[in-house]
Amino acid sequence: MASVVLLGTLDTKGAEYAWLAERLRETGCEVVVVDAGVMPLPEGAFPGDVDAATVAGAAGHDVAELRTGADRGAAMRAMAEGADRVIAKLHRQGRLHAVLAVAGSGGSSIAARAMQSLPIGVPKLLVSTMAAGDVGPYVGSSDITLMYSVVDVAGINSVSRLVMGNAVAAAAGMAARYERSLSAPPARGRELIGASMFGITTPAVDAARARLDELGYEVLVFHATGSGGRALEKLAAGGFLAGVLDLTTTELADELVGGVLSAGPDRLTAAGRAGVPQVVAPGALDSVNFGPADTVPPRFADRRFLVHNPTVTLMRTTAEEMAALGDTIGRKLAAAHAPTAVMWPLGGVSAVDAEGGPFHDPAADAAGLAALRGAVAGSAVELREVDAHLNDASFGVAAAELLDRMIGGRREAAEGHTAQP
Repeated sequence: MASVVLLGTLDTKGAEYAWLAERLRETGCEVVVVDAGVMPLPEGAFPGDVDAATVAGAAGHDVAELRTGADRGAAMRAMAEGADRVIAKLHRQGRLHAVLAVAGSGGSSIAARAMQSLPIGVPKLLVSTMAAGDVGPYVGSSDITLMYSVVDVAGINSVSRLVMGNAVAAAAGMAARYERSLSAPPARGRELIGASMFGITTPAVDAARARLDELGYEVLVFHATGSGGRALEKLAAGGFLAGVLDLTTTELADELVGGVLSAGPDRLTAAGRAGVPQVVAPGALDSVNFGPADTVPPRFADRRFLVHNPTVTLMRTTAEEMAALGDTIGRKLAAAHAPTAVMWPLGGVSAVDAEGGPFHDPAADAAGLAALRGAVAGSAVELREVDAHLNDASFGVAAAELLDRMIGGRREAAEGHTAQP
């Protein structure tokens, strides 16, 4: 029987969760209710199968102390940590085939943290009052499905009944499908490659992707917009990928300079920690990303810009910034525990960094390469300086074939180790 976990704050949303649990059981699902509320339940309120004391205890806290403390924010963070651990345990026990939450801002933050920790593919549905705004903090790099509640989560009425009824049907259907998939024979699919791409690096990635397809791989392409880079890192860390073709590392420029598409300080680390072979290039390192032109911070007024489209403004990285980026890439890759190579295109690192292009700056690119050389010196990182532009088809094909050889060498070494008596 498929099992849906309801995660919510029963101190304020008990009636709604009682309604959800009843509707889910009508679909034939088993239901487990987890109470992440901070305050005591009102008399006669709907109880959870996992109570708030257990959730708080999972994070090493006493729920009574959280309730009497003056810092509600700290109490919410503690309950979020506990809910995260409880949800993960239910999944390990095979008692979670989908998780559903209905919430306002506080409950959404608790539910989103727990959902983000679940593996990709496990159904996660969050009905939230916050789903019509900036949902990045709630989704993160996970496959959370968001549904706007339309009205506040405050009782069962003619609108909430429709919205939450759809959520119940969606969660029940996803849970049933996921539960069936667990008993199905594993698919014999092709090995997966994670690749990073941006508009101004698309020709390189397209050429590489076509060659990898010929070599028998399935390529997952991630748009290097911050969330895409984080998703790539998460899949690499989770053991999903046979290799990473990281031809577009522009998110590092945003992290360094202060652009809007940073993937965070851990970008370009997961594959190396997980032992996944990787080929890396400085794709679009020439560009720091901002929104519309009038949103660029005044401190950059004297810099070189390109209005990519009405909502995206690019700023050229300086020689000093390129040097810092080259050093960052080199230091991160030098710590990798797997075959790692960097291919640096001497003809330019993006579509706008070509001879005659608006961001063409050979001196800045050379500063990045020089710093990279120094950072990988003495390490196991292979550095290839290629007399081509990043978007030349030959560059993408060469990167794909290099990654294939690295994966093949790793596979042969593993098979040889297994064959030893």
